[in-house]
Amino acid sequence: MMSKTIEFTKMHGAGNDYVYINGFDTQLPDDLEKLAIDISHRRFGVGGDGMILILPSDKADARMRMFNADGSESEMCGNGIRCVAKFVHDHGIAKKERLAIETGAGVLQLELDIQDGLAERITVDMGEPRLEGAKIPTTLVQPTESAINIPLEYRGHKLYATCVSMGNPHCVIFVPEATDELVLGIGPLIERDDRFPKRTNVEFVEVLARGEVRQRTWERGSGETWACGTGASAVCVAGVLTGHTDRTILNNLLGGQLMLRWDEASNHVFMTGPATEVFTGRWQVRP
Repeated sequence: MMSKTIEFTKMHGAGNDYVYINGFDTQLPDDLEKLAIDISHRRFGVGGDGMILILPSDKADARMRMFNADGSESEMCGNGIRCVAKFVHDHGIAKKERLAIETGAGVLQLELDIQDGLAERITVDMGEPRLEGAKIPTTLVQPTESAINIPLEYRGHKLYATCVSMGNPHCVIFVPEATDELVLGIGPLIERDDRFPKRTNVEFVEVLARGEVRQRTWERGSGETWACGTGASAVCVAGVLTGHTDRTILNNLLGGQLMLRWDEASNHVFMTGPATEVFTGRWQVRP
């Protein structure tokens, strides 16, 4: 029996790269977890932080399903959704400057900056942050309490965690320097700490000024990524809650910069950043 091939598009938002598959005109295999693992592998596959499917939706212009590199499915990806919006616009699925994209965290609204017919920078209304322990989820605090500056200790490092959900869980830790020892050594321990029932993304953040930070992310299911949009949004919220930053910040990530604003009136977080299409190709589905 001949193996099936499917078309894919490689895209990234500030270096947070995924393999995108257009489910509007592609018949997908049954085992999506295996496909995500195979296609995301950086030596034996296309390579990426995971796989994102762009699918029809009965409540939005398109639906997004996101799989991490380990095959686990996640609720949302801030950089990923910008790339989905670019694909939906640039490939003619919905040629609009304002799009609605359905995700596992709900339907999100996006505004596209169109240059020469292509979407370049995109602003996402990331919605309201969830701060209650049960909604993150974390057992570091009681179900209705907020986890702000909660002391943690791993391998002799005393850290202070602020937990925020932007549709997916984040543990934000402000540090003098986001070292490899912290990100690569402590990040995996926090991700799989039993006090985070669904695991967690971990952000190590250096404060450069009231309006500027530097972030490194250990991403749940993918390891260190070059950017994390939901994480950057969580950092914006955590910075305000802990008194480190203002409500509008420039976030410097390994792969580029994102602008974040936690609007006081609406309680919504708005994220602005780039979306880039890199190349297209065909993938031979492996049995």
